[in-house]
Amino acid sequence: MKRYAVLLLSWLLISALPFSSSDLAAGPEYWYSEARSQLHRALHSPPQGGVAKNVVLVVGDGMSLATVTAARILRGQQLGMSGEEHQLAFEKFPHVALAKTYNNDAQIGDSSACATALLCGVKANTETLGLDAGARFEDCRSSHMHRVTSIFDWAQKEGKSTGIVTNTRITHGTPAALYSHSASRYWEDDSKVPPGARKTCKDIVRQLVEDEPGRNINVILGGGRRHFLPKVARDPEVETEEGRRLDGRNLIDDWLRDKKKRNIRSQYVWNKGQFDGVDPANVDHLLGLFSYSHLDFEVDRDNSANGDPSLANMTRKAIEILQKNPHGFFLFIEGGRIDHAHHYNNARRALEETLAMETALQASMTMLDPSNTLFVVTSDHSHVMTLGGFGTKRGNPILGTDVKPSDVDQMPYTTLLYGNGPGFGRHPVSGKRDNMTGTDPLDKNYVQQAAVPRQWATHGGEDVPVYAQGPMAHAFRGVIDQTFIPHAIAYSACVGAQRDRCNEPQKDAACPSDPAAAASSSGVAADRKDNVSTPHAQRPALTVEAAAAAASASVGATATVALVLVALASTLVTRS
Repeated sequence: MKRYAVLLLSWLLISALPFSSSDLAAGPEYWYSEARSQLHRALHSPPQGGVAKNVVLVVGDGMSLATVTAARILRGQQLGMSGEEHQLAFEKFPHVALAKTYNNDAQIGDSSACATALLCGVKANTETLGLDAGARFEDCRSSHMHRVTSIFDWAQKEGKSTGIVTNTRITHGTPAALYSHSASRYWEDDSKVPPGARKTCKDIVRQLVEDEPGRNINVILGGGRRHFLPKVARDPEVETEEGRRLDGRNLIDDWLRDKKKRNIRSQYVWNKGQFDGVDPANVDHLLGLFSYSHLDFEVDRDNSANGDPSLANMTRKAIEILQKNPHGFFLFIEGGRIDHAHHYNNARRALEETLAMETALQASMTMLDPSNTLFVVTSDHSHVMTLGGFGTKRGNPILGTDVKPSDVDQMPYTTLLYGNGPGFGRHPVSGKRDNMTGTDPLDKNYVQQAAVPRQWATHGGEDVPVYAQGPMAHAFRGVIDQTFIPHAIAYSACVGAQRDRCNEPQKDAACPSDPAAAASSSGVAADRKDNVSTPHAQRPALTVEAAAAAASASVGATATVALVLVALASTLVTRS
């Protein structure tokens, strides 16, 4: 516990160090000092070995690099800074990579096939789930011959608890890859499955409720009640809506019956009031379906008892349940509505959803031991939002317009724009693009302009970032394929194909020369009982003198004190 407290204090202090709005008037010595401080941290932060008892995988659906940059600036501006100098919580992680997101049959990735790569470790065909490249879209038979296991299967076989937290439907393209095998991502309930295939291919909800690993998932929090309820049932929240199942089954009731039959303490909730009343000490399996379809965007969310819990609130409750397992857990958190807002060319909501996801990550980090928890933040695919301007001033509202109008049509434009989507507009007579003069681009309903008309903006095809912190996080580096991510996580946690790593003789607990080779070769010995990282006493200690020397006078007193406190914290860990 002492080590945990000191490590957390160190992370918080380091996180607060490098950037402040004072750099607006900074001279050369400020930047030299910043570089010295960051270089010192890099050289005195050896790779962290050990085993991840817990894994938290956070996926921002559609979170491109441009989205991260814009969200960073927005958060900084919300905090009273110019914005550009800010860092999001996951941007402070020590290890970063870029992941390729193409599908087996597509240059631009689809969410379900990307999720299969990200969560199962194999390339898949567009719009299929939990199947390898031999499966074909809407071909029921092929789904039986080409199934692949997910990281949830691997974790459960090692006795770990598992949980899903999302603000999309639980059966949506990304979370469904954790537990289902479907020739179509759209087969969320039996009404979407072709009649000729219903007897041989289960819909996605049935797989969640009846099959492994779905029926063993401890925490399931999200939306999508419509796919659990029969046509004859009215939705409890939106009484004008009814269920969509044609088989007459209520799969919420079936989920509860299954848990009762297995003597598992379980609970189902569908609004924030019920959710807040859940006692994690007395619940081992929790199903929360808070919306008929997807949950509301964060800026629209009803925070009353009749509304929805936030992504951060769901994360906290999930961890309180999952961390009761002495073998640890795997928690999947999805900021799923980033993608939806981008599809609408609605940058404001996309950025706010990114920040809500960051808040959920921060909630998890305050509850877990950084020495035995691997945190990975990434995206399933990119989007076509761009960030650009000419001579745009520091601190310009990230959702605002460039400082100068277009030099072609003399009309203003926002610094955030889209390559295609519903924001395309032309004057019916002149043919010129719509003039946004008189509109408010900061309004949550504002739709950014797009270059090409589409009802629904497409995904982007460029690589997406991967941020990692924790045991063996240094495996995430360079340009990798998306399929590598679950294998690297498995290596850190000793699950799946990497389960025997923890039983092998110790070699290099710090840094295998090749992370790809490390995913399939012998690695480090680890204490499976305690799941602790490499003893800090074996690591180079950061001395008080070195920390003080690294802090130049131009950094300021606060930074100097913080560096000294970090050094003291490191000394305490070394002596403990």
